[in-house]
Amino acid sequence: MNTIPYKHKMAAHCESGAVTSLLNNAGLDISEPLVFGISSGIFFAYFHKMKSFAFPTFIVRNKPGSIRNNLAKRLGIKFHAEKFNNPEEGMKRLDELLVKNIPVAVQVDFFYMDYLPEWERVHINVHFIVVVGKSGSKYIISDSYFPNLVELESASLRKARFAGGNMSPKGFFFYPEYIPKEIDYKKAILKGTKKACFYMLKIPIPFVGIKGIRMFARKIVEWPTFARDTEHLSHEIMKINILLEDQGTGGAGFRFMYATFLQQASVILGKPEWSELSKEMMEIGDGWREISLFAARIGKNRELGLDRLKELGNMLNGRADVEERFFRRLKNSI
Repeated sequence: MNTIPYKHKMAAHCESGAVTSLLNNAGLDISEPLVFGISSGIFFAYFHKMKSFAFPTFIVRNKPGSIRNNLAKRLGIKFHAEKFNNPEEGMKRLDELLVKNIPVAVQVDFFYMDYLPEWERVHINVHFIVVVGKSGSKYIISDSYFPNLVELESASLRKARFAGGNMSPKGFFFYPEYIPKEIDYKKAILKGTKKACFYMLKIPIPFVGIKGIRMFARKIVEWPTFARDTEHLSHEIMKINILLEDQGTGGAGFRFMYATFLQQASVILGKPEWSELSKEMMEIGDGWREISLFAARIGKNRELGLDRLKELGNMLNGRADVEERFFRRLKNSI
């Protein structure tokens, strides 16, 4: 049995949680909200009907891997990362690192996390967990969505690391290799915030940022044309709630976590106005939560007529308005 001494803790999101956890255990005192904010994690994009998506959908964070990569670039941290074509090689390499007492974050298909209730497990290839040891045929796992360290059968971890489909993990793993002794947090915070404002306000792509929220508001009334039947439409409308609240966002599509980032950043930067912006972002998050609850209710009750979808669209337009004003003020404060 080989278990690395590791301080496990839960987090709001799997990738930012895994990155934070690894850095904390390597001696860097940094919070998950700071990791999320410095890496420009706040985001929005709406995908109407595209080849990659069977049904219209949206995302509320930057693409998987960006949190780690952006943070490394802005803080001067170096992460060692590897991918594998051969599962045997990938599992052997993981075992070698564990013997050296190196905890490793691995990308997995969420479905094979056997320690979670069966009803929670769905096929998502971009879940991140930290492997901190091995006992017989079982690996010791730190999963930010679970309250304690857990065990996972070797066969399950292998399937999870080498699952097929969209964004296949291909055995990907990473761990911190170098952390500088001196870090300029002020510069990193300002860079990360400036980039987040660019994505929300200025990027010239019609389905990203504030423009993406407005597109979502316009296009929601077309969702019935893509649904097989009422049950399918109901499922997709209720999924709005899941994407905003349940898939590791910390609630309201990461808006609450971003508010915490702004509060912590205001102290580091000596910018009391960011503390006020933090409070405003909390209120914005409350508005997204109202959308979550509304979508869950009309989906569950099958209240899916044009009037209800227009009402949902109006609520989304309201979020676009307040977020546009918010990110303009945030940008001007940098």
